[in-house]
Amino acid sequence: MFGNLFEEDYSSVSNSQFGKGKKLKTKGLEPPAPREFTNLSGIRNQGGTCYLNSLLQTLHFTPEFREALFSLGPEELGSLEDKDKPDAKVRIIPLQLQRLFAQLLLLDQEAASTVDLTESFGWSSDEEMRQHDVQELNRILFSALETSLFGTSGHDLINRLYHGTIVNQIVCKECKNISERQEDFLDLTVAVKNISGLEDALWNMYVEEEVFDYDNLYHCGTCDRLVKAAKSAKLRKLPPFLTISLLRFNFDFVKCERYKETSCYTFPLRINLKPFCEQSELDDMEYMYDLFSVIIHKGGCYGGHYHVYIKDVDHLGNWQCQEEISDTDVNLEALPNEEEADDPLMILQTILLQEEANQIPVDQLGQKLLKNTGLSWNKKYRKQHGPLRKFLQLHPHVFLLSTDESTVSLLRNRLTPAPSDLLRNREQILHPLASEPPGLNDNTSYPHWFDINDSKVQPIKEKDIVQQFQGKESAYMLFYRKAKLQRPPEARANPRYRVPCHLLKEMDAANIQLQMQRAECGSEDSNFELHLHLGPHYRFFNGALHPAVSQTDSVWDLTFDKRKTLGDLRQSIFQLLEFWEGDMVLSVARRVPAGLHVYHTLDGDELTLCEAEIANEEDIFVWNGIEVGGVQIQTGSDCEPVLIHILHLEMSGEGSKCEQLVESPHVFPANAEVGTVFTALAIPVGVILMSSVESAGEECWTAVPQEDMKKTFREQGLRNGSLILVQDSVSNDNSLLPKQGSWTNIVNELNWLQVKNFCQLESEEKQVQIAVTVHTVVFDIRIKAIKELKLMKELAENSCLRPIDRNGKLLCPVPDTSTLEEAGVKMGSSLGLCLGKAPTSSQLFLFFALGTDIHPGAEMEVIVEETLSVRDCLKMMLQKSGQQGEMWHLRKMDWCYEAGEPLWEEGATLKELMICSGDTLLLTEGRLPPLGFLKVPIWWYQPARLSGHCESRDHSNHPSSQHSSCGAAPTQGAPGPEPAEVSLIYLGDVEISEEATLVELKSQAMALPSVSKLAVRSTALLRVWTVESKRPNRLLRTDWRQLKEYRLGRRTELCLELLQKEEDLGPQDVLLRTQLRIPGERAYTLAMDLAWDTTRGWTAGSLRQRVADFYSLPVEKIEIAKYFPEKFEWLPISSWNQQVAKRKKKKNQDTLQGGPYYLKDGDTIGIKNLLIDDDDDFSTIRDDIGKENQKQLALGKKKSREALRAQSSDVFSNAEISTRPRGPEASLSIRVASFR
Repeated sequence: MFGNLFEEDYSSVSNSQFGKGKKLKTKGLEPPAPREFTNLSGIRNQGGTCYLNSLLQTLHFTPEFREALFSLGPEELGSLEDKDKPDAKVRIIPLQLQRLFAQLLLLDQEAASTVDLTESFGWSSDEEMRQHDVQELNRILFSALETSLFGTSGHDLINRLYHGTIVNQIVCKECKNISERQEDFLDLTVAVKNISGLEDALWNMYVEEEVFDYDNLYHCGTCDRLVKAAKSAKLRKLPPFLTISLLRFNFDFVKCERYKETSCYTFPLRINLKPFCEQSELDDMEYMYDLFSVIIHKGGCYGGHYHVYIKDVDHLGNWQCQEEISDTDVNLEALPNEEEADDPLMILQTILLQEEANQIPVDQLGQKLLKNTGLSWNKKYRKQHGPLRKFLQLHPHVFLLSTDESTVSLLRNRLTPAPSDLLRNREQILHPLASEPPGLNDNTSYPHWFDINDSKVQPIKEKDIVQQFQGKESAYMLFYRKAKLQRPPEARANPRYRVPCHLLKEMDAANIQLQMQRAECGSEDSNFELHLHLGPHYRFFNGALHPAVSQTDSVWDLTFDKRKTLGDLRQSIFQLLEFWEGDMVLSVARRVPAGLHVYHTLDGDELTLCEAEIANEEDIFVWNGIEVGGVQIQTGSDCEPVLIHILHLEMSGEGSKCEQLVESPHVFPANAEVGTVFTALAIPVGVILMSSVESAGEECWTAVPQEDMKKTFREQGLRNGSLILVQDSVSNDNSLLPKQGSWTNIVNELNWLQVKNFCQLESEEKQVQIAVTVHTVVFDIRIKAIKELKLMKELAENSCLRPIDRNGKLLCPVPDTSTLEEAGVKMGSSLGLCLGKAPTSSQLFLFFALGTDIHPGAEMEVIVEETLSVRDCLKMMLQKSGQQGEMWHLRKMDWCYEAGEPLWEEGATLKELMICSGDTLLLTEGRLPPLGFLKVPIWWYQPARLSGHCESRDHSNHPSSQHSSCGAAPTQGAPGPEPAEVSLIYLGDVEISEEATLVELKSQAMALPSVSKLAVRSTALLRVWTVESKRPNRLLRTDWRQLKEYRLGRRTELCLELLQKEEDLGPQDVLLRTQLRIPGERAYTLAMDLAWDTTRGWTAGSLRQRVADFYSLPVEKIEIAKYFPEKFEWLPISSWNQQVAKRKKKKNQDTLQGGPYYLKDGDTIGIKNLLIDDDDDFSTIRDDIGKENQKQLALGKKKSREALRAQSSDVFSNAEISTRPRGPEASLSIRVASFR
């Protein structure tokens, strides 16, 4: 029911989601950062494991649990070194837990890793990226530990610490007989809804009695008749540690939607359980429990993040309250007057005074300035004083810079006296911390609480827990320990207490190794990880940017020195992206729920990354600064896309007059007017209602006044995930308009289902309405529909009900045994009565279709076992579709309803690949290459200068022909530059390893039957290009380079070009097609290849000199121009032609690699001999024809858009946009070997 309920909220995730993109630059792994001032270690988030981290920290800060686990030695658990031995009995999970706890206690790193632990759980990388419920994990982890520890002295560890019992009693009022049943528990689940707090919930559960009387009598076994009775429950046995789970998440069966209880729910720091226990004669301390951990969920019912408040029982960490911490910061208010407070010289001196040895890295100095003043150096002082590093250089009498200018300190003889109270505070606070061991300087009158949020650990006060009573960020699990449990004095502030010797040695050795690595890595903070989002690989739709190809191809990771400048970064990216053409603009982007959004452009190439305020793990969007995929992009926080959920009424089915409430997501710019909602829904006019929560906790809807329709979404307070209700003012029935300020809920009236007859049998009725509730069983609905449709009774054994979506498509059958609530069927929706049985619990109902171009209604259906392999499933689908042969493979349709990634593992079962009922698989022609191999279509490229050796053939059956079809041959007549679509002839496919070299690819291509007819004598006479947009694009050079180094990708196509003689192009050589203009004619000679050495730069003068030498002409008597075939235009190239960029208002360097020429391999260069041709024009007759054709095409598109716009109201009123369904809830499991 709560599918995807606990998806990670990526705004709170510690690790970037783009970490699995392409790595552009390898580097040695830097040592992890040391622990911060708290001296406690966090746990790194693997992508969606915040729930696991919170629970592990709670167990780690339960000393009795930790020490009981440490007491189990290798003689009982085995050794991790023997885990791969077939006969070894190694209990991996407890061993990895021991190792993790030892790292959290002793290893000097900011955050520990759980990768080894999750691998011992049997989790895949997908499992680590998927969020789950921490309450569910608590039970599953305890079960896995009990199984792992069977047969050891720790077999009762869980029961000993967490096991309790409840006794349920029913007392007969007549004979006083007591009927009793005992239940075991490891955690208590308590209600939150309509309850003020934990004590009230326990009172309702274990004090109040349920009375059986009147119409609800109890059958007493002793009296043997119905009698009055009282039912009650009590806590019989209390565990040392009490775990309480709060039922925050519920389902509203009236509105048919999930929601989170955010109302105030109190819980005490100390609780007395005596009133709730069966035995109450013991001392009060036996019933006293102290709170020591609170796991908190932040977010809503569809996404969120976990962190934990923990009490440090053993005082292992350095704890200071926030007031004390703030005293250690620079007190800029202590400066004597306003002038000094605004003087950057005084402020920087004051900051340096607070540092040990008065020395600090320059980058950190800027960060501390931002932290203490709230403004960065660039915003406050740069305009007047210049860059920070330059300011330090201009004051050598005050500041001393290191030789590499990376660190700065105050000159000893020029220290500026600081305010006495500042120095006094510094001495009083910082000196004891440096001289005393961790924990001993803590104030024992305060309990030591910490907020542990994945990698980050922060001290908090006990009173901060009150903030987690209510709201979207609120307590989700509570952990109490018996107050009488006392810790031994030797455990206080002693992280080595009870840690086994072998783990102590391992951690000591690891710490020494870390110190050596940090010493070797002198620039451990000098590198940033940047995530480059490549603009050409993105498309703009649904209001935001989305990858047009796979995430791996769209997002590349770059490791870069933060001390370098933006200009260096731009140049590095230019060199790495060999395919880049045109202007390159770098902008800061961020992931939002709607997709990727661009915020601001990075200007100032002389600024370092730190001065430009670029952070580590920053997302950088690489584009031309104007458009993406032909769509102009708006940037900035003002137009940030906002994902709004819109509720509106729609007809439930074709020809039906019944309406149902439909929720659909829409994306709008934050600065758009609220009234644009009507345009999105194709409603001319109407009323918009916004959801709000009254003080009583009830949801109500308030209409937006007409005058507020011009306000923006941001001004109206609408954010991502906001819900609004839209009422068409034309519709009067089932009005959703507010009455007396609140919404009249019509969902209660939708207590029916519509069943249509799809059995292809004669019937008087084609559809019937059946009254139901959410608890009605599907089988009863089906039988009732058969009766009311007056169909044969035999259909009861061979029919099923299938939901109908808004496009009229029949979906996966609903199981007969489930209720409407369990099946997720909404009230008021339509079902189809169809022939055939519904799949069983071990079967899958799948749609499949031929090819990748899917048309509505073209899908076929099949029911298969979930244990069926992909290979057998493919055979079954081929047989059902009437296809034959071995050259087929399966692809899963992705969320965009397009062909997704192939199912590579043909031996894997459908269940292992997480194929679910209702998924669509695509039968695609062509055999899949093995993993690590490429299947590359090979084309023959025939430039105009070469005579043809073979004729083009029909290749419409080739899988790539749709997007790389053969273009027209060059036009006969006057020679000229190649047309936009050049001559490409399909030769065949080559299957080759990514480890193979380019020369091996050429050899395999020469073995193709089509190539053997061309009489190619040697691989050295073949030139290889990548193909994009039906044209040769990138030249692949260096025969002995491996294919994987070219980053070809799985959809790359290549073309071969025959050479007349061997060539040896160097890495700095650019291959150009040169054509000499024929005097007096608008035509050119046949193209000739020219290799231009760019070692001395990509300047126009260098190119002109090379062309003049090649054609034996004086350099001052030639003109050259580059041809742009897609525009049919020529752009002259001259040494004095420098392009002024509008954005930067300054001249670019005179390089042909950048704008406006963007010169690359294969470009056509026209040459004009001024000695015999003084015409200024470079164009040809073919260019005139091409421009005219483009003009007519653009005019036709304009007319089509106008016609489409005129019909848009009809289209939107009839068409319904299908929404992406949420995936089903993924079950959580931990795989454990058997030790019984």
